[in-house]
Amino acid sequence: MDTTRKRIMIIGQPGSGKSTLARALGKVLDLPVVHIDRIHWKSGWIERTGAEKDVMCAEVHSRDRWIFEGGRSQTWAERLDRADTLIWLDFPLLVRAWRVLKRRVEYHGTSRPDLPSGCPEKIDLEFVNFIWRTRKTGRRRMLAFFDAVPAEKEKYKLNNRYEVEAFLKKV
Repeated sequence: MDTTRKRIMIIGQPGSGKSTLARALGKVLDLPVVHIDRIHWKSGWIERTGAEKDVMCAEVHSRDRWIFEGGRSQTWAERLDRADTLIWLDFPLLVRAWRVLKRRVEYHGTSRPDLPSGCPEKIDLEFVNFIWRTRKTGRRRMLAFFDAVPAEKEKYKLNNRYEVEAFLKKV
C-alpha cells in the first residue's frame, strides 16, 4: 500500500476485524480512526436516526485525513469518492462468528474501544439474526461495490488473518 494515502475506507461484515485493522493502520500511518459504531450508536445502545448518521458520516468524509471503518452503505459512494484506498475484509462466516463470541467474552460488562461509552458488549438475537440474514446479501453487495472501484483508487481484498498480517507488514 502506498503510505502517502490519507483517506482509507475499510468494509467487511461483523467480526471481520475492521476495527482492529483500522486501529493498527492508524498507528502505523498516523491517521485518525473513525468507527461507524460510534456514529450508529449513542450511549445506552440508542440508535441514531438515519439522517443523523448521514450528517455525521458526511462530516468525516469532508476531513483531510482518516481511516473510516464500517457500514452505513448508504454513504459508501460518498466515502469512496473521498477515499484513496479501499480495504475489504472478506472473512468466512464461521471465523466471524467465532470472533463475535470471543469479543463478547473479552469485553463482558464493558464497551469495546470502537463503541461509545455506555454500550457494554452484548450479543442479542437481533444481532445474531442480522449476521445470519446478511451473510450472503451483504457479501454480494460488498463484492459489487469492490468490483466497481475506479482504477485510480487502491483496493485490497483480504480473506484471512494471514493476509491481514502480511498486508500490515508491507505498510
